[in-house]
Amino acid sequence: MSKHTPNVGKSDSRPVALVTGATGAVGPTVVRRLLENGYDVRTLVLPDEPADAIPEKAIPFRGDINDRSVLREALLGVDVVFHLAAKLHINDPHPSLQPEYRRVNVEGTRCVAETAADAGVKRFVHFSTINVYGPSTFPHVFKETSPLNCNSYYTETKHESEQIALDRLPTTVLRMGAIYGPRMKGNYTRLLAALRKRRYISIGSGRNRRTLVHQEDVARAAILAASDPRAIGQIYNVSDGVIHTVNEIVTAMCHALARRAPVIRMPAVVARTCAATVDLGLRGLGRRPFAKTTVNKILEDMAVDASKIQSQLGYRAGYDLQRGWLTMVS
Repeated sequence: MSKHTPNVGKSDSRPVALVTGATGAVGPTVVRRLLENGYDVRTLVLPDEPADAIPEKAIPFRGDINDRSVLREALLGVDVVFHLAAKLHINDPHPSLQPEYRRVNVEGTRCVAETAADAGVKRFVHFSTINVYGPSTFPHVFKETSPLNCNSYYTETKHESEQIALDRLPTTVLRMGAIYGPRMKGNYTRLLAALRKRRYISIGSGRNRRTLVHQEDVARAAILAASDPRAIGQIYNVSDGVIHTVNEIVTAMCHALARRAPVIRMPAVVARTCAATVDLGLRGLGRRPFAKTTVNKILEDMAVDASKIQSQLGYRAGYDLQRGWLTMVS
């Protein structure tokens, strides 16, 4: 037996799942939910990556998603793959990161999908993002059939990875809204921290729209997609079922923090002018500018319709904004 391979056997009655990216922000939640739903779970974990957050009942395999020898062992007897592993979005990534986005998101997905197909895996659930649509413009709302506007390394590689998976085995693609929850990092976590410290100033009207989903509902949607044959070959947007304004999100956060929403507001034109000045100063110091990108991200509109997964599979989110943000502060 290979040094990579735990001593595992396939149950006659319990489905077997492999979760890639299991140590990420969402991975442990997906693993826990799978175990609760009667799956035997295996995880693919990088050799030196801590796996403390993964439930102990899951069986870890150590290796990179581009290592076919490890994948062949991990996929032996597996019924369904939940492919979460990815190089994630960051604001304005440096061009030097482009090869890593392709290595992980494109070639990594190709490696997992091809090895899974060779192993006879019955279902493949591929985690993607609504960011492949690009920003929306009021009153337009994106559906799964909307034209794509992949405007970053991240979105370009995620869309390419969708096609790789769909072409190689029975796949369901889940385009996730902005995911939030206790393990998440990123823009919304920074916004919550600023509100907690009373250091947040609203920019613009706050009526620009956003599409969110709680990490627990991400896991719920993924397991539902894996178990319903109607999901094979489908692409689904996944959200909490509501399109929110930034004002509504901030209000829900403040409710969870038991404080009033801030009333100070900076006009968008002023914010953009200040950002341009900051970036000019950063360039003069030989540093990479970031202010304009940050302001544009705050003002961005992202409205996505997630009714298809509701009507076809009966998916319903369990977390609205109020309940969801309470999990972040409790």
